[in-house]
Amino acid sequence: MATTAEIKNGVVLLHRGKRMKVVEFLHVKPGKGGAFVRTKLKNIQTGKVIDETFNSGARIEVIRIEAREMQYLYEDGEFFIFMDNDTYDQINVPAAVVGDSKNYLKAGMNVDLLFDGTEVLDARIQAHVELEVIHTEPGMKGNTATGATKPATVETDYTVQVPLFVNIGDILKIDTRSGAYIERVRSN
Repeated sequence: MATTAEIKNGVVLLHRGKRMKVVEFLHVKPGKGGAFVRTKLKNIQTGKVIDETFNSGARIEVIRIEAREMQYLYEDGEFFIFMDNDTYDQINVPAAVVGDSKNYLKAGMNVDLLFDGTEVLDARIQAHVELEVIHTEPGMKGNTATGATKPATVETDYTVQVPLFVNIGDILKIDTRSGAYIERVRSN
């Protein structure tokens, strides 16, 4: 058993019989009364986020999870197929576990999968990915002073808002946390 002092972002707890991931936490020490920890916990199975408050020093059960680097191979219906880089074993990960990360996955990319025993809890991808534009409308010359944007579809079928100068074949850097365009890495 651990105490509330071990609560940090990304830690997985066993709370009310469910595995919960700490999304946010704040240690509060009011002028009157005892200190406490205010948290936002995300249920790993359902994705539901709840607010929970723990008294300072309260006992909590932290689940030790293992991260293994795996290579993304392909999508097969309801599952994403990953391969262990060491043993070459393939594993099927449900689409619900991968979540919005699917928008940035391309074949051959290395991803950290988080395991509790043999069950996959989460897929963590890098903060920025480079993806090629496969469809966008052409921008009009001289129309860049307004800071206008247009939709562009990248190789993973994800649509992102980009500046008007972006064309088909350009390589874009995209922030995987927000899904926003960062910069054009290479133009065609």
